[in-house]
Amino acid sequence: MSNPDADPDEVVCEGRQAAGVELMEAREVPLGGPRAMTVRRTLPQRQRSLIGAWCFLDHYGPDPVSETGGMVVAPHPHTGLQTVSWLFTGEIEHRDSAGNVATVRPREVNLMTAGRGISHSEVSTPQTSVLHGAQLWVALPDGARETDPGFEHYAPSEISGEGWRAHVFLGSLLGDTSPVATFTPLLGAEIVLDPGATLRAPVDPSFEHGVLVDVGAVSVDGVHAGAADLAYVPPGADELVLGAGPEGARILLLGGPPFGESIVMWWNFVGRTHDEVVAYRAAWQQQITGADGAVVADSRLVAPGRFGVVPDQPLRPIPAPGLPNARLRERR
Repeated sequence: MSNPDADPDEVVCEGRQAAGVELMEAREVPLGGPRAMTVRRTLPQRQRSLIGAWCFLDHYGPDPVSETGGMVVAPHPHTGLQTVSWLFTGEIEHRDSAGNVATVRPREVNLMTAGRGISHSEVSTPQTSVLHGAQLWVALPDGARETDPGFEHYAPSEISGEGWRAHVFLGSLLGDTSPVATFTPLLGAEIVLDPGATLRAPVDPSFEHGVLVDVGAVSVDGVHAGAADLAYVPPGADELVLGAGPEGARILLLGGPPFGESIVMWWNFVGRTHDEVVAYRAAWQQQITGADGAVVADSRLVAPGRFGVVPDQPLRPIPAPGLPNARLRERR
């Protein structure tokens, strides 16, 4: 998914801390279009930019497509990251410039590696009536930033225990392991808790963790988190105690060791310096600009270059927003 912020360098959100667990509230960001589907963004925030290598988290829905128009995200570029798409309801067609065409379905992860550069589009399918899911980005470590673009799909089996069900789409949890390859150790799982249930989940103590509450309410090591809250748990814990409220809960559990590198993240690019990001923006604008200097009206007219061309996608490519009047800040 593209970051639609007109001024994507500025992130203004607040968090609060209690008993070592930091709670962060989402801010609403319109994706644009005539009816402006809106997402709830919990990463990055002013006080926290990463959880492990997870550097971006948009959560959306349930949205009736008849009212919002669904998701129509035209071709746009990425560098230095992987995108992770996870749906609860609905379907999205993914197309990218590496030639991959796939349908994103509920509880089937699609992971796209941007590496040195890729472009892609995301459009909800005609049969989708309700759209509900999450779009996440993972920062690539310095040694993998120039890797080839790629794509991987995986449908994890459901695992269950007393009062809980889970799908582990990245890493290992509760005795299950995803085969999807990542460039740093990561954890990604959907967990559904029955009303009043408590799950004591063993975790890697070298990881920091994030608990995104989709529906219901949950206590995270005794700290209450409501719908759309993201609870941050620092490294050191070898177990997370997750307790559902009287209506039950559905969460995404994310984790990884502290990233250990500073990044410069602006719009859809992850780099290491201001000048790198400026060059990425210039390369994209050069690809999508016609001989008259205007953005081409059809993505099939995009020139070959760093980000490639999304096949069979006529939507007008998304131009990059203007750069801020200051050097981009490092995030750690």
